[in-house]
Formats: sequence, C-alpha cells, structure tokens
Amino acid sequence: MKKLRNFEKRFPPRGGCFDLDKTAEQISGLEIDLSKPEVWQDREKVKVGSLKLKVLNDKLSAWKKLKSEADDLLEIAKLDEGDQSISLREEAEVKLKELEKKFSEMEFQVLFSGKYDEHNAILAIHAGAGGVDAMDWAEMLLRMYLRYAEKRGFKTRILDESRGGEAGIKSITLKIQGPYTYGYFKSEHGVHRLVRISPFDAEKMRHTSFALVEVLPELGELEEKEIIINPDDLRIDTYLASGHGGQSVQTTYSAVRIVHLPTKITVTCQNERSQAQNKETALKILKAKLFQVYEEKRLKEKEKLRGEYKSAEWGSQIRSYVLHPYHQVKDLRSGYETNNPDKVLNGELDELVESYLKRRE
Repeated sequence: MKKLRNFEKRFPPRGGCFDLDKTAEQISGLEIDLSKPEVWQDREKVKVGSLKLKVLNDKLSAWKKLKSEADDLLEIAKLDEGDQSISLREEAEVKLKELEKKFSEMEFQVLFSGKYDEHNAILAIHAGAGGVDAMDWAEMLLRMYLRYAEKRGFKTRILDESRGGEAGIKSITLKIQGPYTYGYFKSEHGVHRLVRISPFDAEKMRHTSFALVEVLPELGELEEKEIIINPDDLRIDTYLASGHGGQSVQTTYSAVRIVHLPTKITVTCQNERSQAQNKETALKILKAKLFQVYEEKRLKEKEKLRGEYKSAEWGSQIRSYVLHPYHQVKDLRSGYETNNPDKVLNGELDELVESYLKRRE
C-alpha cells in the first residue's frame, strides 16, 4: 500500500513534470483556432494544427488513463488490506510494476519539448580520422543505432551508403520513422571517439578512431515550403548506384548527388527505385540541412538543433568510448558515464539520451 501511495504521488499535478492544466489550455486554444473559417483556407495550417492537436490529446488521454489505472489499483490494495479472506497482493504488485514501466516511458517523453522532437529523423554517419579503423567504427555505430531503433519499435530505411574498401562504411544515411524519433536521436549529433586495440593492426597496438554523426529532423510540408532554393545554386550529378535497389542497380544512372554551391552542402541518395525518387529524397535532405542552418543563424542558438558541422578528429568529440586499457563510455556534455560499453554498443542508449535531455532542460 505504501509503495502504491508513493507511486500515486508522482502523478501530476502533485508530482511529475507533465502539466495537465497547461496541456488542456493548449488543446482548447488549438480547437478555437481550428474552428475559425479563415483558417480552413490554408490546408497546410489545418494539417499541421490538426496533427498537433492529436498529439496533445493523445498525451493528455494517456496520462489520464494511467492515473485512472493507478486509482483502480489503489482500490484493489485497500480491498486486500481490509479483507484478509482474499489475497490480491501478488496481482497488485504485478500491476504496479506494469504501471511504473508505463509511467517511466511517458515521463521520459515529457523531456521532448523541442520544436521538432515529434518529427522523424534523418541520421547520417561519416567515418573520420583513423583510416580502416574509423570505417569499422562507423559500422559499429550503425549497428548500435539500428539496435536502439529496433528496441524502440522504430522503422529504419537506408537512403545512401558508401562501403569501405577493406572493412566498415565510409558513410551512410538513414531515415528513422516513429514517434519522437528526432527527440530520441538528436543527442547523438556530433563526433564519437573510440579507443581500442585495433583488429586491423598486426602488432595489436591501441588506436583512436573518430566518426561524425549528423541528426536532422525530417521537415513537414509547411517547413519545406519555407526553404526556397534557386536552381542555379545547385549542381546535380547522376551516377551508377552501388547499393540496394533491385535488378537495375549498376546498370542505370539512378544515384543522385546534389551540391548546394553557396554553402557547399553535399547530399547523395541512391537506394530509391528511380533517379526521380533519389533526386526527390536528396532534395528533402538538403532542405532539412539548409533549414537547420537558417534556424541557427536566425535564432543564434547553435545548441538548438546541433547542426554545426565539426571536423571528425581530436578535440571535438561529444562522447568517448574506451575499450582499452579500461572500459568506459563518457558523454562529455552531460557528464554521464558507464563502465559497460558493451551494453551501450548493443543499443542500450536510454540513459545517455535522458542525461542529455535533462542537461538541456
């Protein structure tokens, strides 16, 4: 009973960080806005507003449902305490564990307060300094993120991939789809440093490798419309695709490379079915990168979306993974560290993500 009462105290408004009243006010305000006839003349505004309204309603409903389940469980516990002829303690303890798990998950999502946290994510990994070790390290990071996405129930799709000659990958771009994927993955943007005994060194020497991870929110139609690109500012090249894509791979020039000349931003895509689809996807990624750059410039907050490109080498890493001479993963922004790098590299990233998000609060 005491454990259950303590659990109940964690709910808003007495506890927790989810503001029920504020959310209800936001829902009311959106409903008023969407009821205005003039708003329905702009289909994009209606689409964005309706989506936001659904997200807020879902959040509020989920918290109310969890609170209702906790109240029902408290009644069961009172019944068990008052009537010794029946024993509901075991059933109540199982249910309490289920509710605590749900609560932790929902409390975690409250940390996603960023403007684009609810969006899908575009994640790119680039091997940095370190030669074949860096390319192998890039592939290790890819495996880590794929496992994390799988644990979270997110869908992943490779958009572009460049394999290393001896091992690993030179670069890869993924689209990750699911609730709050950008919120979950934005903490990974930056340079990741690995220290280990190189499996590619005959003398078994210790090597340091670097890889750059870029994380962008996938833009909605409304944000994309804000990015106007002059066709004269683009250089578009086509080449033979070398990744997945069916029987026509390496027989047609379906892969696309787009260079934005004023900013030198380069985007490639080769894993869609046709050149037109690759071009469309590449333009979407380019717009996401440009949108990020413009947002930072306008707001003058480089930490906002973590969009600043950093050279993948010494002195600029956000996180270190040490496998020799000791075992440690340390995030240099939040200060979080663990002596179990195997767990992290197998996709257990929640603690790292949470420590980053709490630091930004």
